[in-house]
Amino acid sequence: MGALDEGHFNEELQNGVELDCLDLGFEDQPETVAIEDAVKVLLQGLGEDINREGLKKTPLRVAKALREGTKGYKQKAKDIVQSALFPEVGLDDAVGHAGGAGGLVIVRDLDLFSYCESCLLPFQVKCQIGYVPSGQRVVGLSKLSRVADVFAKRLQDPQRLADEICSALHHGIKPAGVAIILQCSHMHFPNIESLFLDSSRQGWVKALVHSGSGVFENNFADVWDDFLSLLKFRGINVDKTRMKDSKQQCWCPSQYSSSVEVTGPPIPGMVTAVTSILSSLGEDPSREELVRTPSRFVKWLMNFQNANLEMKLNAFACGRTDPLKQNGEVSLHKQIYTVLNLSFWSQCEHHLLPFHGVVHIGYYSAEEITPASKSLLQSMVHFYGFKLQVQERLTRQIAETASSLLGVGM
Repeated sequence: MGALDEGHFNEELQNGVELDCLDLGFEDQPETVAIEDAVKVLLQGLGEDINREGLKKTPLRVAKALREGTKGYKQKAKDIVQSALFPEVGLDDAVGHAGGAGGLVIVRDLDLFSYCESCLLPFQVKCQIGYVPSGQRVVGLSKLSRVADVFAKRLQDPQRLADEICSALHHGIKPAGVAIILQCSHMHFPNIESLFLDSSRQGWVKALVHSGSGVFENNFADVWDDFLSLLKFRGINVDKTRMKDSKQQCWCPSQYSSSVEVTGPPIPGMVTAVTSILSSLGEDPSREELVRTPSRFVKWLMNFQNANLEMKLNAFACGRTDPLKQNGEVSLHKQIYTVLNLSFWSQCEHHLLPFHGVVHIGYYSAEEITPASKSLLQSMVHFYGFKLQVQERLTRQIAETASSLLGVGM
């Protein structure tokens, strides 16, 4: 078997929260213990053994990841801004107009991540910030990123995230105006049932949202054109026509599709456990936007329950006999076969965070054979992906199963 390329969707999450070697002082706090207990309930609901080697530290890892990823509830953007306000260059005692007064200050391409308040899955954010100084004071550029991160480190919706960053900067700096543009990406995970029927279902849900105050409050103001032109000069193209309708964009897949639905109702104890997690993070589970979040997250998580799907896999394999075609993805040379870019989705068993990527498979035979169907190999990848996994075990399981079914070397 060839390489398995793991997606980097949660790379920042896991790099920034490498929880085995990072001491955040969370271990003995009541909130951490409550989250650990809730995670144990979730793992048991999936049919997992919480004492098996790969899962022993999972409750603590998840608790630390969630608390680190939502630490913005305990931070104040006002304190960050006020610690880094400076008189604009050229002003005496903050009186008069400096040469740069009225100019546009931009910080671009800030990479953030947040947790979706509708389903508790993480999403990526690319943030662009601009503000027009009032002629009295400016803020250190690094503080703009820190303010944005305060609000990203909470359970969020893209539009509210943009509005909160904008409001905090406007009240903290008191500029002539603030502009925020967020480009957000939320994984659109299908469930295992849909993938066995249609392996092409995949992709991202994207949202382009913006918020403006002061001179940016009018979406049609010329200053918006100046902001977008400067971003474009730096290689960032934002479609202004899409910005006009950003507040009407549909966002979380759990709100408008059945992609996270599973057979049967969610297990009540698991829903209660997620509700407990929300409370431990400092949220109000009765808040309108969070009322259905526990059941949505449990429905998503149940896609990875420790069920024996071998009969489903074998039945699927027997029913698919279409050989791989010479279509640029598969090559046959001296009895060596390759299949590239088989997509997979999975859930990390160490942190309960999603990861994705592609699998490349190569196999050979001592005699000429009919190449295995791409749909068969894709189904094997999906079969093993939809479990709590680590990359190394996923790679080994796909290789061993493919070798056994095909009777070839990998």
